[in-house]
Amino acid sequence: MSQAKIITAVTAAVYVGAIVLANYLIVHGFPGATPTPFGTYTVPVGFGLVAPAGVYLAAVSFPARDLLQRSGGRIIGLVAILVGAGISWWVSSPAIAVASGVTFLCSETLDFAVYTPLAKRYFIAAVVASGVAASALDSWLFLKIAGLPMSQFAGLFIGKLWIVTLVGGPIAYTLRKKLLNAAALAA
Repeated sequence: MSQAKIITAVTAAVYVGAIVLANYLIVHGFPGATPTPFGTYTVPVGFGLVAPAGVYLAAVSFPARDLLQRSGGRIIGLVAILVGAGISWWVSSPAIAVASGVTFLCSETLDFAVYTPLAKRYFIAAVVASGVAASALDSWLFLKIAGLPMSQFAGLFIGKLWIVTLVGGPIAYTLRKKLLNAAALAA
């Protein structure tokens, strides 16, 4: 298997896994998560704010999506969203899976507008900028569609920003040359 295919397979698995596990944690929680009257769980994200329990994994999906787009292309990214939402239907709840799938598709469209034009020249900035933009849209839209309280918006947005900036940026920096080479090999 070529290096390009390995990188694409790994980033696709991380992307799908982040979607599925984020949705699972929202519905089922984990030790330390707080149950809500909405049948979901929240976690603290700092500054006295809370967010749905899958916030950090949802945030991991944004840089994973960009890395997948860079190594495998847009279509594979869209397929990964559908696979993640489909699996989430069974491991979380239909309402969370639908909200997640629609939200990821919408934020993917925003990602095309932000990440794609920047990626060739400013890959690291593109990953962080698209993650920040997607975090805002994704947070608002997910809460609306899932019927969760909008009072969780600030926490959801801040929680995602922690991961996008502190994890996504450094990972993009580390992988920038490998992904550029993988994209060239795949073309």
